[in-house]
Amino acid sequence: MDSLAQILKSAFDPVFPAPVQAWEQFASFCELMKFPAEHEQKAAGTTERYGYFILEGSMGIFLMKDHAEVCLDLGYELTFFGDYMSLISSEPSPLSTRTLEPVQALRISRSNIDSLKATPLGQQIFLAAAESSFVDKQRQQIDLLTKSAVERYEELLQRHPAIILRTPQKYIASYLGITPQSLSRIRRQVSGTV
Repeated sequence: MDSLAQILKSAFDPVFPAPVQAWEQFASFCELMKFPAEHEQKAAGTTERYGYFILEGSMGIFLMKDHAEVCLDLGYELTFFGDYMSLISSEPSPLSTRTLEPVQALRISRSNIDSLKATPLGQQIFLAAAESSFVDKQRQQIDLLTKSAVERYEELLQRHPAIILRTPQKYIASYLGITPQSLSRIRRQVSGTV
């Protein structure tokens, strides 16, 4: 668990620099899990029972709208991931989650989250995680309304340079709020092959 605690610490230090002992405690509440690509973690209309910290691979959150699947979020290595709305409220949500690649992740149950939140350090960790998640989602919404599709794509590439090799175009396009055809055009434009 020590190496997992170091991984958690290094990933979380920019948001909340907790001592490694806090992450050892956190890791002790988690299970190390492996899932194949395209594995449904949570079906739409069900209640999320787990949060995940992705060690390897990628996951997506999806919503059905007008008989089409919309990608609301993409998660890659060293990020927490899950249907937080359902996990926090303990209520079903219309969101589904699934792996996009083979995934190795730490999985923490809702009851273990509650146990950790009962400790002062656990409260600080989950508050920092909630604040960081809120800021990221607000930034994503603002970007969707104020930046061009090209700018959003370029920023996504900066954060995840290998995304094109790892994530199907239809999911990237949906996440960016554009069609797959528009994404193909933008990719050609950005790579300079127009």
